[in-house]
Amino acid sequence: MSESTPPEVGFYERSFLRTEALAIYLDNNSTTLIDPRVARHMGSLYEARLANPSSQHSAGRQARQIIERAREDLLVACGGNTIGMASDQILFTSGGTESNNMAIFGFAATRPGSIVVSAIEHSSVLGAAQYLETQGRSVRYLPCLSSGVVHADVLRQWIEEDSSSISCVSVMFANNETGVIQPVAEIGRICRAAGIPFHTDAVQGFCKVPLSFQDIYADAMTVTSHKLHGPLGVGVLALRHGVTLPPHHYGGSQQLGLRPGTEMPVLASGFAKAVSLAQAELGARAEYMNQLREYLESEVQRAVPAAIIVGTDGARLPHTSCLAFPGYDRQAIQIALDHQSVACSAGSACASGSSQPSHVLQAMRLPAEIIRSAIRFSLSWETTKQEIDATIAAITRVLDRLGRR
Repeated sequence: MSESTPPEVGFYERSFLRTEALAIYLDNNSTTLIDPRVARHMGSLYEARLANPSSQHSAGRQARQIIERAREDLLVACGGNTIGMASDQILFTSGGTESNNMAIFGFAATRPGSIVVSAIEHSSVLGAAQYLETQGRSVRYLPCLSSGVVHADVLRQWIEEDSSSISCVSVMFANNETGVIQPVAEIGRICRAAGIPFHTDAVQGFCKVPLSFQDIYADAMTVTSHKLHGPLGVGVLALRHGVTLPPHHYGGSQQLGLRPGTEMPVLASGFAKAVSLAQAELGARAEYMNQLREYLESEVQRAVPAAIIVGTDGARLPHTSCLAFPGYDRQAIQIALDHQSVACSAGSACASGSSQPSHVLQAMRLPAEIIRSAIRFSLSWETTKQEIDATIAAITRVLDRLGRR
């Protein structure tokens, strides 16, 4: 082979080269596609060949500066307090699941009593709570109304009866399946007045609608990068000043020993870049996605009059639509739409491959025919009206071919 002949593309590169046009991507609550501006930013940092940010030499200090700049920018973006010795903290993690686990296990380890989580939480919160149950800890599941909104009055009643019996409370900012926004500021105030730690999983709402860590009275808040067009593999847990959690990993002094291990300057900076872009464009993105979602829902109901929109009795995120097609099976619809090059979801991505009905829709006490037939479409600011028109046409074709059961 001559020097001018390019080497054969390796197996892994060949496996991931695109040979077809990208599908209509309406599964952004699972993962957003990385913003090209973020990818370029990260590429320049990778090309800089950064050293270990814990190293004391100048190359290490350069990497450390990138980490700390990203940490400061993300704390500001989360609405944390950045003033002096009373500043809040940002811990970098691998993503939402780790951050949620750190909060639940951390608060449970430092305070006795029941762990309170809502019945509609993400599996990374419910799974942590359920594990603690197997270890003998009491867990209370906060119910929700048929609107999909968590019942804050039930929590208030539990606290009034005996606040000392509650270790911590975790309620998500907005639900990942329905998009319904939860009364987290009210819940945060209730918990703060009773001296009970409050954690919120804000993964879906952060940078989609205005959100401030301080304004919702949270002691801990989870956000992650890949839900807002940033890189996979990095998230944060924001902690209010004075909140202490025990480490669940050991072996280093990084991040005050709470989450030891070599930090990732390129991922951290990529996350911060994605947040900066998302917040600068938040208003325009939200308005656009809301208009597009309303168009999707109205046109689907025009084409399929029996279709039901889930969660319309509560405020919703602008990009999330849960549509049910009574008489059809959700997994059959999702698979058929995939064959039509429409990527959507039959539930949370963390339950991928599961045939179990949605615990969220069950908690809302919806009829079985709605639970069995609900599909989630989650848009992004990159979604086009042409893609929505093509999706609506695909839905009608799929339903015609499947036929009612």
